[in-house]
Amino acid sequence: MIVKSGSAVWSGSLKEGKGSVSTESGALKDQPYGFAIRFEGKTGTNPEELIGAAHASCFSMALSNILGQEGIVPEKIATTSKVTLDMTDGPKVTKVHLVTEISAPADADKILECAEKAKAGCPISQLLNAEITMDAKVV
Repeated sequence: MIVKSGSAVWSGSLKEGKGSVSTESGALKDQPYGFAIRFEGKTGTNPEELIGAAHASCFSMALSNILGQEGIVPEKIATTSKVTLDMTDGPKVTKVHLVTEISAPADADKILECAEKAKAGCPISQLLNAEITMDAKVV
């Protein structure tokens, strides 16, 4: 079993407070986040952006694995995960849309079939309680 961790520290009220987020690996160390960053477009990170990065990287690795099981070694998989925070009923992540371009020496239909499997099967997709859609293009 593998266990990884991220941490956050928050001080103050919701709107005036400040926080910092870090990862066990040190890739993020005391990265600032706060209300203005999350809801008003100020510079910094936010939970949705971090989920998007985690999902894009997890999907790309899962797709590489699935392609490999088919004997296909991808040249490049470039993925963006767009996380929608819906404010209708309070903040709630309702949708995640993957946009991926896959360059691999194989039939496009086979590659897209593998991409669908990766979308459904990657651990972060399985974690999310949201509608997950995808635009996949073989380049």
